[in-house]
Order: sequence, then structure tokens, then C-alpha cells
Amino acid sequence: QVKLMESGGGLVQVGGSLRLSCAASGSIVSSNAMGWYRQAPGKQRELVAEITSGGITNYADSVKGRFTISRDTAKNTVYLQMHSLKPEDTAVYYCNYQVVLGPTVRGRMYWGQGTQVTVSS
Repeated sequence: QVKLMESGGGLVQVGGSLRLSCAASGSIVSSNAMGWYRQAPGKQRELVAEITSGGITNYADSVKGRFTISRDTAKNTVYLQMHSLKPEDTAVYYCNYQVVLGPTVRGRMYWGQGTQVTVSS
């Protein structure tokens, strides 16, 4: 079992910045991917960004150039630095942890409880 503890959401004005943090604890394996998904009202949950234990990153097109994902492997913590925030970034952001079994194979997945990010205009 893996537990994810998120922090850092809140209310920010258009063009502002926020940093989300997520610490994983429990049965952490060496080959994993951690990331952030978001879900806006009435929409499906979507990938924002993820980073593997090997340092490979993947971003949604909508956030490229504005968001940066990083991780502290020793602390099992992932960060999402968000700049130039837009109203359409408003959503509940969920931390995600996945076991990586192979280049294209993922194992069990865990979710955090979610943190609200609201960008006001």
C-alpha cells in the first residue's frame, strides 16, 4: 500500500504561480512514476505531468512551458511548479503513483485525496 499526501493548492490570480507537493509513503518500489492529474467540473480526469524514477518527464500539451515537474527521490516527493496560471487550469489536482513494470507497462496505481487549484480572473 502507498499513501500520498498532497499540499500546496489554493486560490491564485491569473498569471500567478503555485507549487504543489506530494509525498509518498509505504511500500515504495524503486521503479515508479509519480505525477499529477487534474479534474475540472464536468470533465474527465487528465494527465498534467509525470516523472519516472529514472527522471523521464511527460507533460500535457496545455501546460508545456508553464509547468515543471520534479522529484526528490530520497524523500519520495514530487513537485509541480506552476507558472502563468490560467482560469482553465482551475481543477482538483490529484497526485498519482504508479509502479513501472516495463517501458510501456504500468502496475498498481494509487491516488492522493486531491487539492483544489482555483485561478481567478
